[in-house]
Order: sequence, then C-alpha cells, then structure tokens
Amino acid sequence: TLLSSLITSFPHILLFLLQPSPQHRSIYVVDAMATTEEHRMAEQPRVVMELVEKKTGGEGGDATGRAKGSSKEEPSYYTLDGSVDLKGRPAMKATTGGWTAGFLILVNQGLATLAFFGVGVNLVLFLTRVLQQSNADAANNVSKWTGTVYLFSLVGAFLSDSYWGRYKTCAVFQAIFVVGLVLLSFSSYIFLLKPKGCGDGQTACGPRSTLETGIFYLSIYLVALGNGGYQPNIATFGADQFDEEDPREAHSKVAFFSYFYLALNLGSLFSNTFLGYFEDEGIWALGFWASAGSAFLALVLFLAGTTRYRHFNPSGNPLSRVSQVLVAASRKWTVGMPPGGDYLYEDGGKELAAGGGRKILHTTGFRFLDRAALVVSDDFGAQSSKRDPWRLCTITQVEELKCVLRLLPIWLCTIIYSVVFTQMASLFVEQGAAMKTTVGGFRVPPASMSAFDILSVAVFIIFYRRLLHPVLCRLRKDGRGLTELQRMGVGLIIAVIAMIAAGTVEHYRLKYDSAGCRGCANSSSLSILWQVPQYVLIGASEVFMYVGQLEFFNGQTPDGLKSFGSALCMTSISLGNYVSSLLVTVVMDITATDSSPGWIPGNLNRGHMDRFYFLLAAMTSVDFVLYVACAKWYKCIKLEGKCGDDEEDYDGDSTV
Repeated sequence: TLLSSLITSFPHILLFLLQPSPQHRSIYVVDAMATTEEHRMAEQPRVVMELVEKKTGGEGGDATGRAKGSSKEEPSYYTLDGSVDLKGRPAMKATTGGWTAGFLILVNQGLATLAFFGVGVNLVLFLTRVLQQSNADAANNVSKWTGTVYLFSLVGAFLSDSYWGRYKTCAVFQAIFVVGLVLLSFSSYIFLLKPKGCGDGQTACGPRSTLETGIFYLSIYLVALGNGGYQPNIATFGADQFDEEDPREAHSKVAFFSYFYLALNLGSLFSNTFLGYFEDEGIWALGFWASAGSAFLALVLFLAGTTRYRHFNPSGNPLSRVSQVLVAASRKWTVGMPPGGDYLYEDGGKELAAGGGRKILHTTGFRFLDRAALVVSDDFGAQSSKRDPWRLCTITQVEELKCVLRLLPIWLCTIIYSVVFTQMASLFVEQGAAMKTTVGGFRVPPASMSAFDILSVAVFIIFYRRLLHPVLCRLRKDGRGLTELQRMGVGLIIAVIAMIAAGTVEHYRLKYDSAGCRGCANSSSLSILWQVPQYVLIGASEVFMYVGQLEFFNGQTPDGLKSFGSALCMTSISLGNYVSSLLVTVVMDITATDSSPGWIPGNLNRGHMDRFYFLLAAMTSVDFVLYVACAKWYKCIKLEGKCGDDEEDYDGDSTV
C-alpha cells in the first residue's frame, strides 16, 4: 500500500519540486489567502462560492452543501486559515491534512531522529577510537558539528519562509540528510574501519589519509546540513496540517506538538540504546547503515503523503520586509503621529494574500515603527497609484517586525534553561562516571542514564495530555488549561528543582567518595541510580518548556515567519551549549587557585561540582523572575478574526 501510494504521488512530487514558486501557480492561491471571511467568500472562484452558498444558505440550503455521507451541515468544506493543497487550490478538510498527514509526519520525525542520534550519540567515541583524536580535539570537533546543525536550522527556516515553502524545504534537506548518511556508511566501511573490528576500545584503527578523513568530514557535515535544514520546518509543517480557525482542529494542533516531541524522544531512545550499544562495541558500520536506512524510510514515508498535505505560500524575503519598515520609519522620523491607527495604511487583500499571510491588526507598542505605515503625500508616485514599499509599508508588515521584537525577550529567557538542559550530556555523565556504576553485577554506562530522561518525557507528555490538562480545563472553566507561557514558567521551576537535586546528589557523592569503595579509583561508593531523580526532573521540565516553546513560537510568529519561530527553539539550545561552555571556563578561572583545583577538576572528588549545580539553580531562579516580567509585558499577535480569547491568555495573568 505504501509503495503504490508513493508511485501514485511521484508525478505530483516531481511537478511540485520543479515549480519555481507556489505564489505563481494559480489564482486559487490568492483567493484562498483572503484575510477575512467576507474577502474569502468574495475572492474565491465561483464554483467554491456556489458550494459555500449552498452550505451556509440557512434553511434554503440543500444536501449538496453537506459533506458526503453526513446528515449534518459542516461549518465549511474548506480550511479557513488560507492553506492550499498541492495544486494551489483551497485545501478541503476532508481530503487534506488532519491526523492522517500528522501521523505520517510524526513517524517521519521519529525515524529521522533515530538516524541523526545514531550518528551523534557516539560521534566523540568514533573520533577518538577510529580517527585517533585526543579527547580535547574530539570534544571540540563534536561541539563545532553540533553548533553547525543548529546554524543550518536558520538556513532552512529562511529558505522555507522566503522561497521554497515548508514541503519543498523538508523534502530537499531530508534527501541531503540521506546522502550524507550513505556517504558516511560507505566511507567508514571502506576506508576507516581497518583492520576489521577496530574502534571497539580494544583494537586500534590504522592511520588514515587526508582524503579519507576529508570524505568523512564531508559526510558528517552533509548530515548536519540535512538535519539542520529539515528540523525547524518539519514541526511547523506538521502544525500546518491543522486549521487553527476550526476549534476542533485547533485543539488537535496543540496536541500535535506534544506528540511531536514524544516522537523525537522515542527515536532518540532507540538510537541511545540499540544503535549506541552496537557502536560502543565497535560495530560502527552496522550502526551507520541502520541510521541511513532509517533516514531513507523516513523520506519515503514523507513523500508518500504528498497529495494529502496542506501548504502555505512562502511570503518572500523577510529581511527585505524588515528593512523596508526600518527605512520607511526613519524617513518619516520627524512626521507627527496622529492618535490611534486610523491614518495607517493596509492593503486591500490581494497583495497580502499573494504574500501568503493573514492580516495582522494594529497594536500600540513600538509606536515609532508605525511611521512606516503612515500615509503622506509623497508615498505614491505622481504618475501612478502604486506605492513605494521603501516609503510606505502596510500595517501587517510593521506588525511582523513588532511581533519579532516582542518575542526576543521571551526567547532570551529560554537560553539559561538550555544551559541546564545541556548538563545532561556533559556534567551528568561525568558525575555518573565518578559513582558506583555496577548494579547487581551489571555495569551501567553513565551515558545510558539519559534513557530515564527520555522515559520521563514520554510519561509526562501522556500525564499532561490525558490527566493534568483536562483537570486544569475544568478548573479554569475556559477549555484551554495552561497557556504556553505558563507551561514554560513551570518548566523553569522544575529545572531549578532538578539542579538542586543534582547538587544534593553530588554533595553526598563527595561524602561517600572512594573511601570504602573497593576498586573505585577516583570514584564514590554512592550508586549511579541516585542520578535517576535529576534525569526524571529534566525530562519533566522538557515537556513544559520545549513543548511550550514549540507551540508558543509557532503560534505567535506571523504567517510568513513560522519556520523562523521553530528555528528560535533550536538556536536557544545552540546558545545554551555555548553559554554553558563559557560558564564552566569562567567558573574554573575564578575557583582554581594554587591550593584548590577548582569546582570541576579532572578528579571530581577533589572539586565541588555541587556548588556549580547550586549556582545554576540560582541563575535559573533569577532567570525565572526576569521571565515572569517579560511574560507579563508580552502582548499576543492579533490576527484579523482571531484575537479575543487568545489575547486574554497573554495579557496580565500569563505566567505562573
């Protein structure tokens, strides 16, 4: 069935990818993106108008205006958020999007994550065991590679929002991802893993030529490019499959982000356990080929749903739109601003619709930018009624920039959380390695403790969606439960508790150091299982913070910047890595003296890593206070026909 679906979809895929730009496909695209219901009804093709009139014509409407096989009239045959199908026509609810498309994307995400972490989880071991790099060089190269993944997320978001659209961007970068993994598998098997079985920690691999090493680096950076460009778009593309103007689908859209993060963690769980085991045992080629196969299957599943997906038009280069607002506002710096927004310019609808976005209503903040939309005599040419975009911008264009400016303080407050999150892959592992790692005769690899984090994420997502959220909805009596900002605040609080737990465990680890632990050189008699609470707490905080981030940045960015919103989540993690590295360096410079090796020395029994954890808890607490202030100040985006209730969520009582 999957193969036949893919074969059927192949001509459509080819035509879609070869088309220069979605906004040139059909007049249907412009009509589907009208910003109010009246505009949509007036601008859609006559056949669509007739269907809607039959459906909404009150008692005079007949059965042809009803969904096939239904005894009740549906609110609409077509989505109301401006999404279109593969051919650029208004998307029909019955045949596009929904959980059918959403499920394909969730499985795609799980398989792609398995493939990515199948490479990333033991990359540092590959560099030290196979390429014979030192620990410092290997760690530095892995950090550069990880940072590049997140850097490429901005490239993917820019191409998606500006020119290609999310479907095309996801397809292209997933193909690059597969090519990189196949090249990595070939190069490792043919060139690098010689003699056979080397790289298991016992048998050393032979020297490698510059060309062979170069091919290896080319392959892993193709993996970084493919995964980085794909990741910020796939979450947004999945959310596109649900019409946020339809209450039922809007609820499903919120649930999708939770299940998306669950799929990501389940894929990571398999790569951290099964693939991680193979690679740790030196079976590198099998691990890499399994990753390549998983990525290829993910791509096949994604393409199989081509005819089912809903799409949004790319809106053009956002940098040029921002530049136009800044230039137009600066040219009118001395012009007096009348009260209110009555004299501000907004396009009638066609230009806005062609750009792929809905109208954003005027807000009172950042009033100096409103000058860009203030109409003066020389904004239009003397011989033409066409406006000069570098002199006069629409209200929607100005509000796009305002939305981004309002998001930045919230985004900055998430970086400290990412600093806490990154400790799981660094200090938590080092702490575990300095504890008693044998449990009932079985040795527990310190890095495998992250499985408790992944399991915690899965449990807390189900707990929140199935138990806590319904209870909160009943208590609040508004059907919405916690807002995204409130959940992110809860995530920060849990992160503080996690750091206190980690510091407490470290305090007792030092208390029960190598004294009394036979064969525990530079270690402690405290069992590694005492780390379980801190991993579980980090997992719980992720459910509130990262899932909340995905929903918040997707919902609060303008239509033309949705992928950019998802990329903000990834850049937060990237900056968290860099800030963590800088913080460790600064702490060691301050605490290391002639009489003391510092808080985080090579031998942790001589240091005070517990104090570093408590420092992170204090920093996160301060960050929470700043976050509350920023969240109180924040005002939600006001889309025409969609403010009201949403606005209440973000005004006044939006934080915990």
